[in-house]
Amino acid sequence: MNFPSELRYTAEHEWIKLVDGNVALVGITDYAQDQLGDVVFVEVNSLDQELAANEVFGSVEAVKTVSDLFLPVAGKVLEVNESLNDSPDKVNTDPYGDGWVIKLEVSNPADLDALMDAATYQESVH
Repeated sequence: MNFPSELRYTAEHEWIKLVDGNVALVGITDYAQDQLGDVVFVEVNSLDQELAANEVFGSVEAVKTVSDLFLPVAGKVLEVNESLNDSPDKVNTDPYGDGWVIKLEVSNPADLDALMDAATYQESVH
């Protein structure tokens, strides 16, 4: 399992990373993709919407299950990773890189401080 230290994590197994000012990437963790199995479809129906922390912003469909995706912090969904339409398996092969799910304009970047760091998240899944 991979737990990059520069990311923040949620109990629902999403990760978030600020990439430019208050713009962040959001995806699911290595642990989550491992538990789900082969991802076959990623759906995000919240583009251009302002959402609160913990609101559902989409779903991930694996061979055996569908799992909701929860926003780590409040913000506006700016972009969806369109490459997942043709290659949803990127969520499995590169969950912290090419497998990111959305770009988010974070309402309050200080909210990230309330999320788990890598060590805390790693402990929570073991």
